[in-house]
Amino acid sequence: MEPLEQVRAIAERVARSHGLEVWDLVSRRETHGQVVRVFIDRPGPAATPEDSVSIEDCELVSRELGTILDVEDPLPFGYTLEVSSPGLDRPLRGEDDYRRFAGRLAKLVVREAVDNQKAFEGRLRGVEADVVLLEGHNGRLHRLPMRLITRGRLEVEFRDGPEGPPLRSTRRKRSVRKVGPSGPATKKIAT
Repeated sequence: MEPLEQVRAIAERVARSHGLEVWDLVSRRETHGQVVRVFIDRPGPAATPEDSVSIEDCELVSRELGTILDVEDPLPFGYTLEVSSPGLDRPLRGEDDYRRFAGRLAKLVVREAVDNQKAFEGRLRGVEADVVLLEGHNGRLHRLPMRLITRGRLEVEFRDGPEGPPLRSTRRKRSVRKVGPSGPATKKIAT
């Protein structure tokens, strides 16, 4: 098994033990060295902001995953381990996501014009026969074939008081653990 496959298997085991799942795992070289990013998510039908992954979830998975990786040592290089949520403004990666997040605001881009446009913003209304239903801000229902969607991302809604207008934010929760010659260290970051 390849080293990153081993890391993914360990991360999935740790996340599952806390009712979470691994959404993605990325390893890349950055200016300060190699970074291994594990994105965790809370499975469920809607994943509202209240139900999303917390900084405590990231810290817990980071601590447990980091400890196991220190012992099993599957990677042949020093790295910084980051455990993060996909963010409230997460990318939408397939039909299941468009179903799961029905009712939420999203931005979508298509490769060929639909309804005389290529970029859309509105509220997801679900999927019917490989077509994403998106209600535009003007109330118009757009039918976007899955095969034409090149990019989709949730938009974040916060209200300014109980009846106030929506506010937007793209904060992501994560926990970072540096592993290398000086040993492991963990810190909390909200970016």
